[in-house]
Formats: sequence, structure tokens, C-alpha cells
Amino acid sequence: MAETVKLNKEIFKLDVENHELLKLAYDSYLANSRSSHAKTLKRGEVSGGGKKPWKQKGTGRARFGSTRNPIWRHGGVAFGRTGEENFTKKLAKSSKKLAVRQALSLQNKDKKITIIDTFSCPKGKTKETLEMFAKNKIKNEGCILLVVSEKDELVIRATSNLNNLKVVRPTYLNVFDILSADQIIITEKSLPMMEAWLLDKTEEGKEK
Repeated sequence: MAETVKLNKEIFKLDVENHELLKLAYDSYLANSRSSHAKTLKRGEVSGGGKKPWKQKGTGRARFGSTRNPIWRHGGVAFGRTGEENFTKKLAKSSKKLAVRQALSLQNKDKKITIIDTFSCPKGKTKETLEMFAKNKIKNEGCILLVVSEKDELVIRATSNLNNLKVVRPTYLNVFDILSADQIIITEKSLPMMEAWLLDKTEEGKEK
């Protein structure tokens, strides 16, 4: 566990007066993750129904041109899903970043964030991830979000067998993952990258 790491107040210690923006960002993430595969058949796409069921006049019945009319059994579906629906909800980049900062502040306030020195897995083994948990006194329970500076093949191999663990780079953080996590682990090397992204600061600007 990293010692005496000073967290940026603009990211981890914001005063969140209301959760309206968090709700918008949360719903936006779910909506943008939604797929549109469901499709219903219209009357022209249902097989059969080519013959007029009865003549137009003289029967006393209502006139029908096809048994595939939407009000008939086995007929087509009126105003059904087409498979081309667009469920995306747009949110400004600045609003998304502010929502992420608010979410991190709330989780930090609830003491769910742990800063560690580094996460190394030279062999790409799950055992190395569990050893990191034990070293930093982190329980392998609930939903865990791990933020690393580089998500290479070895990191993926070392963490993929833990179903309750999700690994992301700082620039891929989102409100849904942050608020859904019971524990958030952030490597010390990830903090400057997080600040540069969330506060629109470049590494060069920080060095100056």
C-alpha cells in the first residue's frame, strides 16, 4: 500500500451537492451499452396471406385483404422493433469527466479507494494478483475495480480468472464501474494519468 499519497482535491474530494449529473452519466453508459438485435415481422414479411380470405362484398363480414393483417392471429406486428433502434444518449465530454470526478469523490468519502505502489505480474499468473491483494490487505470480496497505468497481456492474464475483478486504464474510467465497485484499487503511477485526463492537463504542463 502506498504511503502518504496526496490525492488531488479536484478529483477525490469534491463536494457533491446532488446526484443529478451522476444519474445522467450512469443512464448514458447503460443506454450506450444497449444493443438493438430484436426484430419483429411486419405484415409484408410474414409468410402466407397472399390470398384474400373472402370476397370484398356480400358476406356481411368486415373486409380483409390478407390473413397476415396485424389484428389477426399469426399476422404481422404493427409498430414493432425493427432492429435499427438507436438507444444512445449523448453527454458532453466535460460533463462525463465531472461525473467521474464526483463518483470518485463519493467512493473516496466512503473509504472504498486504496492506492497501491504498483501492480506487477511478470509471469501473468492469477497468484500474483492474489498476492497483491494480501500484501495491501485487500479482501477478494465483492466487485473490485483495478486502475492500472498499462493494461498489457500479462495484466490481462493475471486478472482474467477473477470474475469479480475489472481492470481498466485511467482514461477508460466511467461512472457505472466506479459506483458499482465495492473496492477501487489505483496504482500510484495511474494518478498523474488520471489527473491529466480528468483535468485536461498534459504531462508537459504539469512538469512546468
